[in-house]
Amino acid sequence: MLKPELQAKFLQHLNGKKKDDEGFTLIELLVVVIIIGVLAAIALPSLLGQVSKAKQAEAKQNIGAINRAQQAYFLQPQQFSDTLAELGIGIKSQTDNYNYTVSTTTLVTNSFSQTRAISRKAALKSYFGVVGTAIGDTATSEVLTLAAACESLNPTTTVGTATAFNTACANVPGTSNFTDLGK
Repeated sequence: MLKPELQAKFLQHLNGKKKDDEGFTLIELLVVVIIIGVLAAIALPSLLGQVSKAKQAEAKQNIGAINRAQQAYFLQPQQFSDTLAELGIGIKSQTDNYNYTVSTTTLVTNSFSQTRAISRKAALKSYFGVVGTAIGDTATSEVLTLAAACESLNPTTTVGTATAFNTACANVPGTSNFTDLGK
């Protein structure tokens, strides 16, 4: 407990404080605003990059799902489907970010299906999927289905059309600026 004299002096000290001593100075406020601006300038490009990656994840997922559906579809009729609806996987041919097209080609040695996920926005990468057949065991003439999924090296709104089947993205005609997904 404080002595009465000290209590009185303490109360005088508290009452004597000026209201002008409270608050922040202009310099303190400017420093805080500058720090927030620098942090925002650093974080914003990273955030925008994540938005594009999230939109591109849609196409990666759909290309993989279409490739797997084509392989499953091939088991019964021994041919690939020309339409997304026939595959029965519920992927639309057009979304906010991508247009999807499916086409098949039958060659003398094999047949293949290609799926193109063409970006509808200039800031997004485009994707390409291919599923084809190859002879596994020559003694039994076993037919295998092979698949590849490819991503454009840079954002683009164009995807070429493959004229031959190859699981290496860089070797697929019409898709020279693509790389294998997962590498």
